[in-house]
Amino acid sequence: MKNPCCTGIHKVSMGTIRVILALLLSLLLMNETICQSKADEPGRKKVPSPKSALKLEEVPFKIVYESYRSTNGRENWELYLINADGLNPVNLTHSPDVDEMYPHASPDGGKISFVADEMVNGQKVRNVYYMNIDGTGRTKVADNARQGCWSPDGKTIAYLKGEFERYTTKDFATKGIFFYDLDTHKYREHPSKGLHHLYNICYSPDGNWFLATVHGGMGYEHAILAIEANGNGVFDLTKFNVTGCRPDCKFDGRQITWGATDWDLCVGNIDLSSSEPKVTDVRIIVSCEKEYEVYHTDFSPDGKYIAFSYGPGSNEQVGEHAPGWNICVTDLSGKWVQVTTDGNQNKEPDWVPIRAQGR
Repeated sequence: MKNPCCTGIHKVSMGTIRVILALLLSLLLMNETICQSKADEPGRKKVPSPKSALKLEEVPFKIVYESYRSTNGRENWELYLINADGLNPVNLTHSPDVDEMYPHASPDGGKISFVADEMVNGQKVRNVYYMNIDGTGRTKVADNARQGCWSPDGKTIAYLKGEFERYTTKDFATKGIFFYDLDTHKYREHPSKGLHHLYNICYSPDGNWFLATVHGGMGYEHAILAIEANGNGVFDLTKFNVTGCRPDCKFDGRQITWGATDWDLCVGNIDLSSSEPKVTDVRIIVSCEKEYEVYHTDFSPDGKYIAFSYGPGSNEQVGEHAPGWNICVTDLSGKWVQVTTDGNQNKEPDWVPIRAQGR
């Protein structure tokens, strides 16, 4: 005769297993529905198409990016400007003793903010600068700072303060968001003093929000956040299946793009008009082979294209080396091409809203 207690335990155990399996299957199906990878559709490529697949020579914007190459016989990071199709490269910095990285163009395309790793009293320091689009008028914004971005009116640069005095390339080693007014030269701090371990901040087009990644700070392990630019509201977008890092907002504020994994770039529709942001229609737009990586997405000024970095598995952080990486461009259907070919660790592309020469 069977022991009723053991029989009961057996039934509960099997029931628990069935519930767990059902939940796992439900989660897998939900993830497929919410973030369906178009990379697995018939004819979808995980490698770049020929450059002729996109008529980038007709795109009237430029791209600025960081590149590691020889300058006056010394290898260092420089900022380069190219047409959308990769032609007419111009070195904007020409400074073999300073590493310039993380360029971001002002809304009118007249200026570029960037970070510079430079030696001060024998110690390497990362500082935030801006300059004119032709490389003149270099102006320091802040010491021991990183990852600046422009306000929609181009009058303010928001940046992150370094968490430590000592130099580090860790992108999340930050504490607080600060603002620099180009006209008055005055500084102010974000009203929320608890912002910590953020990176890759970007303004929404209306100036009311920041999108950013947080890593090991503010009670989050890793998440993409929407942060009120002038308030204390912080909203985790994870529940909308916005997971990964380095978000960027479209010019109309209705879409975002980000890196979901080392191999997948996503887009989604975002609603920033209410008190709590929402994201819908999340989908993967670009995927690459596992031996490679895709990072650093940025919407073009007209919202029709996304520029990003692509190359063999490496370290994508600012100041870290990524041999073989190049700049790529995709349209919103997911057709993507490589626009640089030299592999000089080309990363962090940002569209410049100025008309290319002769267009």
